[in-house]
Amino acid sequence: MAKFVLAGRADCPYYAKAELLADYLQKNLPNFRIHKITQHPHVWEEWLEDLCEKNKWSHRNSPIIWRELLDRGGEGLLLGGYNEFLEYAQLYYGVTSSMTTELMKIIAQENLEAHIEKELQEEVRKDLVNPLQVWITSASVPACYSLIPILVSGEVFGMCTEMSINLFDNEQAEEDLHLLMTETRNLVAPLLRSVSVCTRVEEAFRQAHVIIILDDSADREVYTLEGCIRSRLPLCRLFGQLIEKNAHDSVRVIVGGKAFVNLKTVLLMRYAPNVAHNIIAVALGVEGQAKAMLARKLKTAPSSIKNVIVWGNISGNNYIDLRKARVYRCESAIWGPPNYSRPVLSLIFDREWVNGQFVATLKKLTETGKQFGSILAAHSIATTLKYWYQGSPPGEIVSLGVLSEGQFGIPEGIVFSMPVKFENGTWVVLTDLKDIEISNQMMTRMTSDLIQEKLVALGDLISFQPYQSEYKDRMYSGLIQDEEKDLVMPDMVGFSDVTPLTISEKPYSQAPINGSEGKTMEEQ
Repeated sequence: MAKFVLAGRADCPYYAKAELLADYLQKNLPNFRIHKITQHPHVWEEWLEDLCEKNKWSHRNSPIIWRELLDRGGEGLLLGGYNEFLEYAQLYYGVTSSMTTELMKIIAQENLEAHIEKELQEEVRKDLVNPLQVWITSASVPACYSLIPILVSGEVFGMCTEMSINLFDNEQAEEDLHLLMTETRNLVAPLLRSVSVCTRVEEAFRQAHVIIILDDSADREVYTLEGCIRSRLPLCRLFGQLIEKNAHDSVRVIVGGKAFVNLKTVLLMRYAPNVAHNIIAVALGVEGQAKAMLARKLKTAPSSIKNVIVWGNISGNNYIDLRKARVYRCESAIWGPPNYSRPVLSLIFDREWVNGQFVATLKKLTETGKQFGSILAAHSIATTLKYWYQGSPPGEIVSLGVLSEGQFGIPEGIVFSMPVKFENGTWVVLTDLKDIEISNQMMTRMTSDLIQEKLVALGDLISFQPYQSEYKDRMYSGLIQDEEKDLVMPDMVGFSDVTPLTISEKPYSQAPINGSEGKTMEEQ
């Protein structure tokens, strides 16, 4: 049996003519076999040089044809190029080709288009075979232990998406990382291809498709607020540069935690400008705390509360907006089908509870980070990723920290939590929502701290000055302040329903951050 290999540049007319002649011979001769190889014009010369060097041949043009000697273990015997193949076919088989030059060019162009399409299909096939590379920073913190089982369950990225998890932390945490790696492997999760540990900074985020930024696990001695803010800059700068250098071009970065979440996100954007559009901050933890409190008040499940909006600083001076919030499956005098809902504010008749206990509790949780434990942090991150990859529920509002482009009158250049929806693998800010205007005083209160945090971190501002308002001492009272009157839902007429927007404000202090027990602000 004669087995020939025909290789050439995809757009070569002579390769096209030799190919058709080889196809004719293979079709009409029972013992003639041809294997064809095409290469893109950009890589042809390099590929040919490597082939000739490996086999000790001398050939410089397209195509190249050789015969594989099956009785000698497939050893290659160089035949030559187009002319040599035509002479061989005419001498041994009495067959030649009369293809015109014009037809040769047409077929060569078709070959190039077919080759490019084949390469694209191959890339798609590789994407299906290659696992999703997921990197988790500060992987020794408890939130990572709660996050991994959710990621490998298939609920986040889909039931057909395999993944490799890369645990990244400092060298001091290496022993804990190896224990976590062993536990993760013991899950025997069908979608988990591999687990690895990384403590070398230069290796971080290699080919990462997803990067999850958790709270830094390193202990710090920081005694001033300005020092605490500036301490975020070196790590964010390092991570941003590594993301630019090592990560996949389409990497998605999600920032979680309970301290300076907005600040860390905007700093990462600054030092990873090419992927800044794919860096977001998780706000669902704060949203979940608010929904849980409302559900207890209404004696229903937290999952029945929808469309609670978190505005502003996720881990600081934020504002919980209930004007669009609705409750489903609530036990009351009025019942309806599963998709029937009612406004939350129309069902809470205790206005003093909303203005008092609800606001004060959320304010305290934001200040201290208490009850924002590993389970809530992990679930918030996983849910946000799920929405990012699979889309958020139709018609539902999701809170997300994104870079402001001036929407809703928010100053540009800061990361601000605002209402969005996820669709088609991306997020869209819901700028078309009605009756969610925010007063200038309220906007200033929420943005002042974020702007100052960024300036202090970058060294453009020496001292942080918390925003002060003439309303500060009485803003949590049961009365509607002048600056908040325009925020009340316009269709409310009953006194019990006239409820101002609730605000959770994080007071800043110039006092030392470390307490008598030596705990940092993030640990308190």
